[in-house]
Order: sequence, then structure tokens, then C-alpha cells
Amino acid sequence: AAQIAALKHSPGGDKIVLAYMSIGEAEDYRFYWQDGWAPGDPGWLDAENPDWPGNYKVRFWDPGWQALVLDYTDRLLDAGFDGAYLDVVDAYEYYAGQGRATAAEEMAGLVAAIRAYAHARDPDFTIFPQNAPELAEAVPTYVDSVDGIGQEDIYYGYDDDDVTTPPEVTAELERYLDVFKNAGKLVLTVDYATTPAHVDDAYARSLARGYVPFVTVRDLDRLTVNPGHEPD
Repeated sequence: AAQIAALKHSPGGDKIVLAYMSIGEAEDYRFYWQDGWAPGDPGWLDAENPDWPGNYKVRFWDPGWQALVLDYTDRLLDAGFDGAYLDVVDAYEYYAGQGRATAAEEMAGLVAAIRAYAHARDPDFTIFPQNAPELAEAVPTYVDSVDGIGQEDIYYGYDDDDVTTPPEVTAELERYLDVFKNAGKLVLTVDYATTPAHVDDAYARSLARGYVPFVTVRDLDRLTVNPGHEPD
């Protein structure tokens, strides 16, 4: 908590500090992971993500997983974070593809449950999902459960780092993100590029639509300060 408080009131001005929390995959390096866990045991634990070793799909609608997520939320509140940055929200697509017709509603419901649980302790705790902006179209009430949204790869990085995202993908993402923006939510964009022209382009296009841009490396292992785009 002391570290988070120091970060919130660090040089350069007060900051909003969000904590990353994956709600669509379990990670074997988190506090909750127990020795002996394997897909199917516990029952909500599903297959390992082949692209991210140590990350496992979860049946996110399962009460056991949801209880774990709320325990995680308690830890964020105890540490004094201003909000949660929820990742792997798009896990609902994986299960919808396997025939679970209620997957979208269940993911939106989990996000709403996290918000309600956190607000019982801190009414100002904010919720920022990452990616899957189309969920707002599938479940219109979803927008009311969040304070903003983060979107990766909107201009660069969709197919590969430092590669222009296909225009049709960008247009579709912008259409969905504008639903959040028009509802008064903060839209954060994260693009993965290092070529100066691509960096400049991503910032210009994001700002032109009223979003808040950041361009960095996918490993997220350093805080990138792009020339000409320094923080205020």
C-alpha cells in the first residue's frame, strides 16, 4: 500500500493507478495458484494458452473462479489502487465459439459483479477492461459497468509489431470504441511500434478521435517516452 500511495503522489503530479487483473485466464505465477492444479482440477481451469505458457483458459462463469476474482479485487482495494485494468475479457469469444450461447452475457456480468463488489468498499474504484469493445454491442448494459476501456493494436500491431493494422480492422474498432467515448468513457489506445513515423501516426490518429494514446513495445518491460509525445 505504501508503494502504491507513493506512486499516486509521485513527482510530476498526482496519478491514477490501475492494477492489471486477468479475468479470462488463470496465471500460474499469481498468488492464488496452488501446486497440483491442472486443466479440469479445479473444475473451472481449462486448457493452457499455447501462445502464453503458464496462462490457462478459465470457465469464467464458474462460481469458484468468480470468488477467486473477487478475492483478487479485495487485494487491489487493500493496496489502495484507484481501479482495475481487466484483461482477457475477450475470453468469451473462445467459449462462444465452442457453443456457449450465453458467454457474452456472462462476461459482461462478471465485469459488472467486480464493479459492484469494489464499489461496496470504494465507490470511486474504476473499472477499465482491455480489448473486446464489441461486447458493448452484444450487451448494451456493459458500457454502464465500466469507466473506460483500453484497446491494443488499433493502428499498429494487429498482425505484427510495427506493422499497420488492416484498415477494416481499425475502422471496426473505432466504431465500437466510439460507443464508449460517446457515453463519456475514457478510451485508452495501446499500439506496438518503434518506427518514428508509425509512432507519430498512431498518436495523431488516436488523438484526432478523442482517445488517449500510448505507443510502446509488446513486452511492456519498460516505460516508453516517445519523442514529441512526452507526458504532460
